[in-house]
Formats: sequence, structure tokens, C-alpha cells
Amino acid sequence: MNLRRLLAVSRKETLHIRRDPRSLILAMGIPMLMLLMFGYALTLDVDRVPFVVWDQGHTPESREFIARFTATRYFDFQGSVTDYAGVERAIDTRQAMLALVLPPDFAPRLAAGRSAGVQAIVDGSDANTAGIVLGYTQGIAAGFNQQLALEQVRRITGLSPAPALDLRTRVWFNPDLESRNFIVPGIMAVIMGLIAALLTSLTIAREWERGTMEQLISTPVKPAELILGKLLPYSVIGLANMVIAVLMAVFLFGVPLRGSVPLLFAVGMIFVVGTLAQGILISTVAKQQLLASQFAMISTFLPAFLLSGFAFAIANMPLPVQGITYIVPARYFVALVKGIFLRGVGLETLWRDALFLVVFALIVTGIAIRKTRKRLG
Repeated sequence: MNLRRLLAVSRKETLHIRRDPRSLILAMGIPMLMLLMFGYALTLDVDRVPFVVWDQGHTPESREFIARFTATRYFDFQGSVTDYAGVERAIDTRQAMLALVLPPDFAPRLAAGRSAGVQAIVDGSDANTAGIVLGYTQGIAAGFNQQLALEQVRRITGLSPAPALDLRTRVWFNPDLESRNFIVPGIMAVIMGLIAALLTSLTIAREWERGTMEQLISTPVKPAELILGKLLPYSVIGLANMVIAVLMAVFLFGVPLRGSVPLLFAVGMIFVVGTLAQGILISTVAKQQLLASQFAMISTFLPAFLLSGFAFAIANMPLPVQGITYIVPARYFVALVKGIFLRGVGLETLWRDALFLVVFALIVTGIAIRKTRKRLG
């Protein structure tokens, strides 16, 4: 390999980038825009759930029960209704996702030491959110029941019994359970993989369409020098994108960065080089810019978004799909970014994921060089 020829190819590709400032602006601007959109719009937090109440008793006990819902940030009281038609109308018009129906004998039954039935009607059109809302509702009801039981024992015995189980919870790494703290690092992997592959998926296809590839073939440039020379300037753009993404994650979204910054950028560059090489491989095979860009989108964004564990837990996927995730590089980069950002761990824990990214980058780059050798030959 001749370093002079490699740098000459790199300089040629840099000139192409400089002469097309619109593409450069898009390459830098699209990741920022996507990170803003996903960071602010995509959330898995279920809070401020709208609910209505049909309180048929209007007693202090029923108001106390309802107050447990209005006193938490997880529910947003929308008002009272007077019949089941009002309940149906509120849920049908999406004014409410939860409706509580308290019977007229709610307070008398509690005073007599008997159970009082309360109906909780949940809109199940969104199954995941409905399940979380039911969990919130059952938790509030359990707390209300526990308080009533303690008060009853206190009246009978004059003592305040200690609970049999004293559960003390402590949440590590994300104490406020903010979904943004794991969404933003995860979406960084999706965006960087997509942009890197799109940038390079057009480079060799553009050479074929413009007829300049024949000129390159007639030069002494070797396939390895051609591929690595084209990778170099785009790697700089990928590094710049990562710097911007990390700064936005930390200072704009407030995601804590607890781990090693050099390690974060090191694994990020390995991932970027691998996806850049993947884009060049696509460009080499496709030969057409439109086809190359479409295939880059399908082979990077969709697997990274669906199969990396960023949006959906891999453990909940069917076993055949779980097997496919092992060949998705974004799966390992998502694990690395979250481990460095949130857990603050290093290579002693994450070395397997880092090793896979290294192997992926080497294999894809080697295949791209081999395919280019065949084309040049």
C-alpha cells in the first residue's frame, strides 16, 4: 500500500465534499435534527394520564380515594361525569384514558369493614400504555387498602403495627426513571449508523455514474488505497457528528456521562468506520446512487431501530429474531454507549461488545476491498 496514493484519493474525495456544501450541511444538520426530534418527541414515560370520575356517593372517603390519583404526576384529572354515557363519551373522544366509577355505598361499606367495589375502566387500544396505567391504578388502590387496614387495627388494638415487609427501593444509574436518559444514547447509535452508511453509499456509485471510475481504474491506485482513501474524510465527518451528538446529549438533554470520554469516542469511531465501510460496500455493489441510498437506509436504519435493543427489549423478541440481532452492529454499539453514559463502566465489562465492533469493521472493510478488486480487475 502506498501512503501517497492513499492520501491523494483522500484529498480528491475531500474536494468532492467541499464542492458540494449542501451535502455537507445535510450530513451535519440531519443528525442534529433527528436527535432533537427523537430526544423531545420519543418518550416511554407514561405520566399525566387523563382520567374522569363518576362518584355516586360524594363522601369524604370517596374524595380521599380520588385525591390519591390527583396528587400524583401520573394522572391528570379531567373532571367528573354523571352516568355511564359520560364515561363512554370521555373515553371515545380520548378525553380520558381511565374512568373510575365509585358506587353510592362506597363509604358505608368501608365503615362497616366490608369491601367496596370500585370500577376502573381503561382504554385498551394501546395495550402497553393500558397495562402501565392498570399497574398505577392497582398500586394506588393497594396503598389505600393498606391505610384502611392499619387504621382498623389501630382502632381495635390502639397500636400501630409495623408492616411485615419493609421494602426499600433504590434505582441505580437512572434514579428519576427518565426515559430520555436511555433513549438519547440509543438514538445516537441509530443516527450515526444511518448517516455514515448514507454518506459513503453514494461515493463509488457516483464515480460509476459520472464515468470517473474508469479513470481511477487506469491509475496505479490499488483497491485498498481507494477504499481507505475514501473512508478517511468521511471518518472526520463522522467524528464531528459524534462530538455534536455527545454535546447535545449532555448539555441539551441533560443525560449524565459517567464513563470515559476517550473510550466513548474510540468505540464510536470503530462503529463509524464499520458503517462507512458498509456504505462503500453497498455503493460498490449497487453502482447506482438511488439504489445505493435506498439499500443503505434498509440495511442500517431499520435493523438499528428495531433489532438493537434501543426501542424494544431483545429478550421479549421471538427466539429466531433474537438470533438475528447478534449480527446487527448497532446492538453492540447501543450497549456500549449506554454502558459508558449511564453505568460508567469500561472495557473490563464491555470488551465483548467492543471486540465485535472491531471484527465487524475489519470484515466489512475487507469485503469492500475485495469487491472493489473484482470490479477493478
